[in-house]
Amino acid sequence: MALSMHNKEASNKQMDTSKYVRYTPEQVEALERVYTECPKPSSLRRQQLIRECPILSNIEPKQIKVWFQNRRCREKQRKESSRLQTVNRKLTAMNKLLMEENDRLQKQVSHLVYENGFMRQQLHTASATTTDNSCESVVMSGQHQQQQNPTPQRPQRDANNPAGLLAIAEETLAEFLSKATGTAVDWVQMIGMKPGPDSIGIVAVSRNCSGVAARACGLVSLEPTKVAEILKDRPSWFRDCRCLDILSVIPTGSGGTIELVYMQTYAPTTLAAARDFWTLRYTTTLEDGSLVICERSLTSSTGGPTGPPTSSFVRAEVLPSGYLIRPCEGGGSIIHIVDHVDLDVWSVPEVLRPLYESSKILAQKMTMAALRHIRQIAQETSGEIQYGSGRQPAVLRTFSQRLCRGFNDAVNGFADDGWSVLGGDGVDDVTIVINSSPSKFLGSQYNASMFPTFGGGVLCAKASMLLQNVPPALLVRFLREHRSEWADYGVDTYSAACLKASPYAVPCARPGGFPSSQVILPLAHTIEQEEFLEVVRLEGHAFSPEDVALARDMYLLQLCSGVDENAVGSCAQLVFAPIDESFADDAPLLPSGFRVIPLDPKTDGPAATRTLDLASTLEIGPGGTRPPSEVDTTSYNLRSVLTIAFQFTFENHLRDNVAAMARQYVRSVVGSVQRVAMAISPSRLSSQLGPKSLPGSPEALTLAQWVYRSYRIHTGADLFQVDSQGGDALLKQLWHHSDAIMCCSLKTNASPVFTFANQAGLDMLETTLVALQDIMLDKILDEAGRKILCSEFSKIMQQGFAYLPAGICVSSMGRPVSYEQAVAWKVLNDDESNHCLAFMFMNWSFV
Repeated sequence: MALSMHNKEASNKQMDTSKYVRYTPEQVEALERVYTECPKPSSLRRQQLIRECPILSNIEPKQIKVWFQNRRCREKQRKESSRLQTVNRKLTAMNKLLMEENDRLQKQVSHLVYENGFMRQQLHTASATTTDNSCESVVMSGQHQQQQNPTPQRPQRDANNPAGLLAIAEETLAEFLSKATGTAVDWVQMIGMKPGPDSIGIVAVSRNCSGVAARACGLVSLEPTKVAEILKDRPSWFRDCRCLDILSVIPTGSGGTIELVYMQTYAPTTLAAARDFWTLRYTTTLEDGSLVICERSLTSSTGGPTGPPTSSFVRAEVLPSGYLIRPCEGGGSIIHIVDHVDLDVWSVPEVLRPLYESSKILAQKMTMAALRHIRQIAQETSGEIQYGSGRQPAVLRTFSQRLCRGFNDAVNGFADDGWSVLGGDGVDDVTIVINSSPSKFLGSQYNASMFPTFGGGVLCAKASMLLQNVPPALLVRFLREHRSEWADYGVDTYSAACLKASPYAVPCARPGGFPSSQVILPLAHTIEQEEFLEVVRLEGHAFSPEDVALARDMYLLQLCSGVDENAVGSCAQLVFAPIDESFADDAPLLPSGFRVIPLDPKTDGPAATRTLDLASTLEIGPGGTRPPSEVDTTSYNLRSVLTIAFQFTFENHLRDNVAAMARQYVRSVVGSVQRVAMAISPSRLSSQLGPKSLPGSPEALTLAQWVYRSYRIHTGADLFQVDSQGGDALLKQLWHHSDAIMCCSLKTNASPVFTFANQAGLDMLETTLVALQDIMLDKILDEAGRKILCSEFSKIMQQGFAYLPAGICVSSMGRPVSYEQAVAWKVLNDDESNHCLAFMFMNWSFV
């Protein structure tokens, strides 16, 4: 017995010091298996572990708890160490990139200093010599400039054989490298493009060079060969690329390849022809291991085979451009991208030329798009991006590409796709094109089930117009968030009908349907949030009792991009297509939507002061100027081009009906967009003294007088101190009043709807004067507020006003707003009749 007690004490002593005892490999293996399943087991789980694993029976539960704590700590340290090593590699590579960029800039500065000194010397010489000598000086200056910028004299050669093409390829390589890492182009860094380990990179645009050019350099965590594969697959990331055909591949002795490439691109608007390119693309490896893909157009001056002839395109030129891809130590790549093109600007209408002369637009659409796409693929490959929809990133990316491609097809309407123009109604503001050739038309974004089996096709109604003083990002964001401002439920119903088993149950849309509320469900977005894919659910309504069966919710797949107002040269776009509830990966898509492209601000040229339709007024050439009376004299002159396209399916016997509906609908949408543009224009809001009168309401000045006078009649106090009774002083003070003042309709048979609000009221409701009319009073009040208003309503109608206690209401964006007190009063017109109900919410703030 004594021996047993002695052994027990020894065992306890050993357990007390067990933290110093090493675990056996078998014990560690057992613990690791549990850690893999559950890194933080509960006390019960740890006790269960001891019972299930005899090899752990001599270890206390407390010690096992400590082991798991230490294991979690080691795992956390390992992850943090790996993260820091990754950041350190990025910073090392970025530092190398910045040092190279600094060297290039120093060379550029030296070159500019030399040119500046030479010009000073020439000016001094010209002023100090006689006329004859100055003429000689000018001649010598010209000779000197020719020496500084010699025209390359290409040797006589036969460029139709491999040796001649290789000579062109080597010249292209040298010229591209001089742009990518040298001073051949005067690069200016784009605003907001600051380098860093997580930034897109260093982005610059050309200044004072032929054509337009953009340059970018950055880091990606993909190997050079994978980067090259992605970049050469241009249709996967360049949304304007319609097709890219490699017509010939010639291997070179150094292991590289020469490719003869024909590429077609889409036109961004309906107002100018699309561009195509015939180029030589050279892929090779440099001595330092860098991979290069460079490209240039083959023209009569370069020599080489003649490209395919086309009638629907304008042949544009790629000047030496390409990609320099260098491996990084520890993995990844440093990429230099140069895009340099001449888009034949003189073949487009004068007002559109800024689109084809802007290096910033080129940078956004091509250069930065390539870099963003590679970074997106890199993060998807590493598993850094996880989407909650359960779909693979590649599938979601394909949806985005199909939406863009379908919209571009509709905007361009190429004849070789089967499109033909349908006769108009005498007014050429809206163009109607139809496609009755499914065999030509069906692509990856379409499906044979969309076409009627007994004759029909697709009809597209499209228009373009010039917008004045409206930021593209702001307009597209408004169109996305306030669909009821421009969309018609009847037309949405007809569009969705093509997806049903009996697709033509709705023979024609009935404009003027109920506004439908929408719920936006996010699907995916790109790294920098410049583009996002979402599903929009539209709540169903019935037009009449017999239409109840059709009153079901509808769904749209929607792509929105370019809504960052700080992005320079960015195109804003909203594209959507009806889908059914199943939303299969191969769901047919028939996209419609809006595209807004900024034009470079111009203060010295003619400008319209209102939204204009361009289809019948654009002229090619220097003519077409407007009278001085129509020239905008304000310094704020932001112009952009809006393109609208809507697609519908039709049966042959209903084609004319659908065409008339589509034409009417697009005109209605144009009118709505013009109204929205005027309402949200920053220049108009800042320059006007007060709001414009709303449709169906009295003039704003009269309404202000009624509101002010009625408040004084009912309460015996002034709403505010009036500085002057003359002119629009009353309206100005009402508009700028610090408390939220708003008016709503006074109808006994319908819910009160807001008809007017001052600036504070619009801010509180987070809306605009245009969208205000869709907001009902009972939707912004909480349940307590509605009960109080109902109890006080009779008092308001009898004595003319009532004070309401502090409470909570909700803005149009769903944000709660608190207020200390509210006043409600009847607004009487000049005949002392009830016109509307006014509210003033005092000392309001967002919760």
